[in-house]
Amino acid sequence: MNFLQDLLDSLFLYYEKMVELLPKLAVAILLLSLFWWVGKKVQKLVKNRLTRTLDDDLLRDFIARLAKFILISIGFLVFLKVVGLGDAAASLLATAGVSAFIIGFAFKDIGENFLAGVVMAFNRPFTVGDIIETNGITGTISAMSLRATLVKTFDGKDAYIPNALILKNPLKNYTLDGFLRYDFQLNINYDADFRKVTEIIFSVLREIPGILHDVKQPDVTISGMDGNRMTLTIYFWIDTNDKSVGVFKIRREAISACVAALSAQGIQIPGWKIQLEQQ
Repeated sequence: MNFLQDLLDSLFLYYEKMVELLPKLAVAILLLSLFWWVGKKVQKLVKNRLTRTLDDDLLRDFIARLAKFILISIGFLVFLKVVGLGDAAASLLATAGVSAFIIGFAFKDIGENFLAGVVMAFNRPFTVGDIIETNGITGTISAMSLRATLVKTFDGKDAYIPNALILKNPLKNYTLDGFLRYDFQLNINYDADFRKVTEIIFSVLREIPGILHDVKQPDVTISGMDGNRMTLTIYFWIDTNDKSVGVFKIRREAISACVAALSAQGIQIPGWKIQLEQQ
């Protein structure tokens, strides 16, 4: 009988505490929902505002998500405080550092790539569309995230490079200033008039769309001598911001046009068919 009475007393006590807690729980849930709603609105607002001032999608998304995360975290702490778990909230904050250390150690590579992505978000060495070379991979940036960077190689492969590798290794950005130089080689006989040859080459390059002639100019140099012939290296520049420019098509047209123009002027080009195949 005493056991049944103690059980009823305990249930009644829990009932009273539940009745006392329900208003606080309702208010806490309402506040948490409010913080969640405000967090989503702030994320959208921050993203829209940063769209006007930032060209970097990764940095814009990171800042917007960070603002939402901070507001929701504050809302969760307020929730614990309202329901009377203020001590639990303090303990949660105290153990957060230890938990972060343990999780970070267990997922070292993931955490390293994420932190590298955060650093790169604020100090971006490239943007989508840039041509880069890093870790033995050369190609065009297709997409970026806080974990990895997607590079489309020139042979059509998709390479996912962890951000930590990009941050720790040398990186070449071929399109940072908007210009990229290419070259090809032609062989001519020693008895050819070098000045005439260069004039013909320059006049041919001026007629090929996509090759720059104002801010960056083509050039011709003697890069080698062998037997009765010398090797010319022809350099030309393109604008990497002009997406209509096809580098390999321009290079092929430049070689063919130069060979045809020089041959028409009686300038012999030993092995020019082999040269075209090698290009």
